[in-house]
Amino acid sequence: MTTEATPPSTAASPSARQVWTRTRGIALALVVLLAAAVAIATIRSDARHGTLDPRSADRQGSRAVAELLADRGVDTTVVTKLDEARAAADADTTLLVAAPDLLTPGQQRALRTATTGAAGRTVLVAPGSPSVERLAPGVTADPANSFDSTLSPECALPAARRAGTAETGGMRYTTTHLDADECYPSDRLATLLRIPETGGDGTGDTVVIGAPDILLNDRLDKQGNASLALQLLGSRPHLVWYLPTLSDTAAADEDDQRGFFDLLPSGWLWGTLQLFVAAAVAALWRARRLGPLVPENLPVAIRASETVEGRARLYRKANARDRAATALRSTTRIRLAPLVGVPLTQAHTPEALLPALSAHLHRHGDGQTLHTLLFGPPPGDDAALVSLADQLDALEREVRRP
Repeated sequence: MTTEATPPSTAASPSARQVWTRTRGIALALVVLLAAAVAIATIRSDARHGTLDPRSADRQGSRAVAELLADRGVDTTVVTKLDEARAAADADTTLLVAAPDLLTPGQQRALRTATTGAAGRTVLVAPGSPSVERLAPGVTADPANSFDSTLSPECALPAARRAGTAETGGMRYTTTHLDADECYPSDRLATLLRIPETGGDGTGDTVVIGAPDILLNDRLDKQGNASLALQLLGSRPHLVWYLPTLSDTAAADEDDQRGFFDLLPSGWLWGTLQLFVAAAVAALWRARRLGPLVPENLPVAIRASETVEGRARLYRKANARDRAATALRSTTRIRLAPLVGVPLTQAHTPEALLPALSAHLHRHGDGQTLHTLLFGPPPGDDAALVSLADQLDALEREVRRP
């Protein structure tokens, strides 16, 4: 039995090349995901910058249509607050709501109240459901969008007939108003509606358009987009361009307070469920198959001395002198029991092992000394542990001596 712990370690630590070989796949995947996230964020950021803003000359801005309206004597005012939009509603004003879905239900109801009976024109750009139902009662948005972006008027509305083909394809709408103009149909559902005002002097109306393309700088010169945009927005001398913002809290009530899950984009629940299903499938694919235990040969032969040395180092690192001493004593008792005629089942019983062991010894007649050596308390330090190992070796040699 060896007690030396000074030989150099035989454990092989992985080299930097091996670590890189094992982790390069994960590192590459992380780099690709990071690059994709940055690219998507950049693209979406560019797409949203100045969208439908009459002051923006970007591709998605609307400065071109504002300039053309100015040449025709229509002045354009940009507002970002609901109170400003409500105050501007009158007979000489066209109120364009660029992003109706950003308004809370309370804001939508307040805006509808302000425009009803004002005898002006309200233009709603691509409102979804249920926004359109609050801003234009009697109008319902279809869940499916138009497959075609360029459509023909197919209605009696003069502005649409003069403009001809235009890029209104997007949201599709149905209405219960019998006197509404239903234009630019896609599969028999209109992508542009004009609903005349039933009260007041009858000169006011609401226009619902399913796509913002006719207002964008890079699409204004296509088809009849410019003509249709100028006729819809130039019927009154003043145009109020309302760009709703999330920071506007006007007319918001307690019903509009949204929780965390309400702020998440639509489809997040199904997306999360798909991720869980994918993770479960991957776990089943990579998991161990249940079955009987099958012995396998080690890929390399390991010498017993190396195993002993490795375990000794673990004991030393953990300061587990009690466990090391227990292992030394237990192994010694197992080896001594057959030599003195004691069954292995009683090798750890002092009453059976110690008397038989004393009968075979010539110099160890003190039973108390044998009891302390084979069944005593754990050593207090490393030196005592080494001394215990030496004494156990000496005892075993003496018992084996003929």
